[in-house]
Formats: sequence, structure tokens, C-alpha cells
Amino acid sequence: MDIRALQVDGAWEITPRQFGDDRGVFLEWFKDERFVEAVGHRLDLRQANLSVSAAGVLRGIHFADVPPSQAKYVTCVKGAVLDVVVDIRVGSPTFGAWDSVLLDDVDRRAIYLSEGLGHAFLSLEDGSTVTYLCSAPYAPGREHGVHPLDPEIGIEWPTTGRDGSPLTPQLSEKDEVAPSLAEAREQGLLPTWDAVQEYVASLKG
Repeated sequence: MDIRALQVDGAWEITPRQFGDDRGVFLEWFKDERFVEAVGHRLDLRQANLSVSAAGVLRGIHFADVPPSQAKYVTCVKGAVLDVVVDIRVGSPTFGAWDSVLLDDVDRRAIYLSEGLGHAFLSLEDGSTVTYLCSAPYAPGREHGVHPLDPEIGIEWPTTGRDGSPLTPQLSEKDEVAPSLAEAREQGLLPTWDAVQEYVASLKG
């Protein structure tokens, strides 16, 4: 398993070793020891989610209040998605920056996003199936969003699917009316860099 830090501090790409033969493939998509080496603390697993998306479905940018926020360890077990992490921490040296990882059923990579980061993905194929290990349960009153097509952030979303067909982003009603990054900041919805750093430090003991 190879773990690579992304350009947004607090996010990592995880590439597993795959062992295949004529029967199929085996891999370890999460290993506690390697996770702790990279992140500095264990994943406090409190909820596991699964979503299935048609080609073009765009989910996010989602985040939760800090503390406790909701860290996510995400992989795509079927199909393909472009998974994106956004630095929404006010006061961060890379505030507004983003990075991405292609999650698919070929390389079977995963991405880990620590507390206080924004998360989104675009499905590149019908039936793309994404699983999330989450550090906190879903809490509707603490969940927020930023519009994934906000030009200030400027995420370069793919315009063609896995099969080469054109993609038209499909957003939920909630994501369609999500504020821009600037509006979310003005409304006091975004976590601060200092609060996130303090909380993550507490997890490391």
C-alpha cells in the first residue's frame, strides 16, 4: 500500500497492492498500521456509507461543523468517480485550493480527507458505487455545503465520461442552492484553520 499526501494538507491518496489470478482480485483497501503512520492517529470509525450514482451525478462540496466534523476514507468499488478535496478552512495557507484523485475499479485507490475539509465527487459512469468510512455519524444540523461549480474554487470537472460520452453535471436540489465559498465564509459556515488544527491535535493525543 502506497500513501501519498495531496496538495491540500490533511488529505492523502491511498493506492493498494492488488493480487490477482484467474479467480479474481484480492487487496487490502484499509490498513490501520499504515493509516496511523501517515495520519498520526487511528480512524475512529462511527459510520459506513455507500452511494450509487449515474454518470454525471455531482455530489458536494460537503462538510460538517468542527468539532467533530466528519473525516472520510473513500473508495469506488464499481465504476469510476473523480473525487475532490477542497480546503475550506478559513486562515489556511491553501484556503480555496483543491486536489483530486481518480477512484475506480481498476487501480482501486482510496482517498482520506481529515476533519474540516470539503468533499465532492463526479460520477464518470452509470452505477458508480462509492463507499465511505466516516469518523462521525451524519448530523443534519451540522452538515453544510459549498457549490461545486463555484468559479472562485475553479474545480476542473471532467466533461466526458469513462466511455467518452459527454457529461452534464447533475446536482441535488440542496447542492444547487449551496452558497459560493465567499458566501459560506460571510455566513460563518466554514471551519477555521486554528479550530481544525486544535481538534486534529487532540485526536493524536
